[in-house]
Amino acid sequence: MTARAEGVPPEGLPVGGAMRVMGSETEYGIHAPSAPGANATMMSARIIQAYAQLTRQRAAGGAETRWDYTDEEPLHDARGWTLERAAADPSQLTDQPPVLDAEAVALAYGRRELEADGADESGSLLMNMVLGNGARLYVDHAHPEYSSPEVTNPRDAVKWDAAGDLVALATVRKVAADQDLPPINLYKNNTDNKSVSYGSHENYLMPRSVPFGDIIKGLTPFFVTRQIMCGSGRVGLGQDSSRPGYQISQRADFFEAEVGLETTIRRPIINTRDEPHATADKYRRLHVIIGDANLSQVANYLKFGSTAMVLGLIESGQAPKLEVHEPVAALQAVSHDTELTGTLRLVDGRRVSALDIQWMYYEAAAKRAQETGVSDAVTGDGHTHDVLAKWESTLTALGSDINSAASTVEWLAKLSLLDGYRQRDGLAWGDARLGLVDLQWADIRPEKGLYYRLLARNRMQRILDDGAIAAAVTAPPSDTRAYFRGRCVTSFGKDVVGASWDSVIFDVPGFGKLQRVPTREPLKGTEKLTGALFGRHQDAGSFLSELLGLNTAPPAA
Repeated sequence: MTARAEGVPPEGLPVGGAMRVMGSETEYGIHAPSAPGANATMMSARIIQAYAQLTRQRAAGGAETRWDYTDEEPLHDARGWTLERAAADPSQLTDQPPVLDAEAVALAYGRRELEADGADESGSLLMNMVLGNGARLYVDHAHPEYSSPEVTNPRDAVKWDAAGDLVALATVRKVAADQDLPPINLYKNNTDNKSVSYGSHENYLMPRSVPFGDIIKGLTPFFVTRQIMCGSGRVGLGQDSSRPGYQISQRADFFEAEVGLETTIRRPIINTRDEPHATADKYRRLHVIIGDANLSQVANYLKFGSTAMVLGLIESGQAPKLEVHEPVAALQAVSHDTELTGTLRLVDGRRVSALDIQWMYYEAAAKRAQETGVSDAVTGDGHTHDVLAKWESTLTALGSDINSAASTVEWLAKLSLLDGYRQRDGLAWGDARLGLVDLQWADIRPEKGLYYRLLARNRMQRILDDGAIAAAVTAPPSDTRAYFRGRCVTSFGKDVVGASWDSVIFDVPGFGKLQRVPTREPLKGTEKLTGALFGRHQDAGSFLSELLGLNTAPPAA
């Protein structure tokens, strides 16, 4: 192990394997079948409001709070500069809250909506909130988005990501129960197949000391080919699906650059947004925008687990040395090659397959994990051994009997289903009915979604049972700062006026001013460190007094 490898943050996590601070962001596709002309931003706001109503019903004082934008810096570029606001696309300005005034809401839904439980005193809708499980739920680019709480391993990443699907499902049920509003459907996918794409992002904490150029070199070949394990499949070729066919990835055709700051235009394989949401001189948050939204638990697990291990290879200087010629074109070529028979040209002149490249990364990751001891089935970190086993078995199946991977690889499971319809009804790939099947695959309602039908028939493998996922809807992870954030929201919600990844803000009578509690270290604020503190206090005043070391507590509110 090199000296560089020993500095992998945060301190306390094993080096060399699949464990690191990570999380997901999912923008859900949104549609109101009975109101096809409905404004998507308004519908998304209604989704957020619906969940606010639900959390207030189940927790005294509320189980959500507003998002604090203070530390948002979306125009900082990891390559060493800051984009001028005047030069930024409006979609990049995520440090500003979305605004829907009362008149706009009334035009969309009628005056009754302004009196609903989800509106605040000013009559505006709650569009951005922190949940009791430590997650964020908000309106982003005319879509409802769920950002999971920070976790330390790929299994938990899958758990709290899937919990977001249950949050989304609860809002759909809530809206459907209101006879005065059109029902809204949500889809865990990445495109409307009419040239619009929306994201499923990942976040990984890295040491800031790692040169960003090394990250680009090490990750680009991996991201170009990772889709053969983690793609969720898509009917149609091209951004507008104008060419008939089927491809591996929902997102690949929407990428146009190798490296860049943008996320909704000129999408890059490697995104350079530099918002660490942690101690900035120590940490970098790698913002990954190239992944598909996965319903398959195993595909999602491999997406997080394999990427975490590749980042470790980059940090230790042990990533495979290869460079793909024209990566954007290669990304799309891999997505269109559902037989996995094509080859990619490397800059050094070699031609290799996407599967070959994934084997190179797997073998390097397995070697490093063995050297550091984290992959040992008995004495290891408890996660890396399983990630490597599933990574290896998936690559083996893809290279020997591709159809045998359909119970874990989502694009293959969807393809198998589509082929069944095609053979039964004699459908060509350009038939619109196949596009509807693709959409129904991603419907988050279990009684409608085709993925959930396969899951119920044991045709898709699980990582977690339904009970574990349901528990994560309300409970935060215990081993990151998300525990502190979530417990503050559920225990003292009426006194919490704002929160973000970096802090929780209290407004407690008797303190005289707002109290901002910083949470810049991701492995502080855990249950082990703060659980007893929450247990000792029933009110925010005494809680803050002990936490901040004050001599006397103000009167309880």
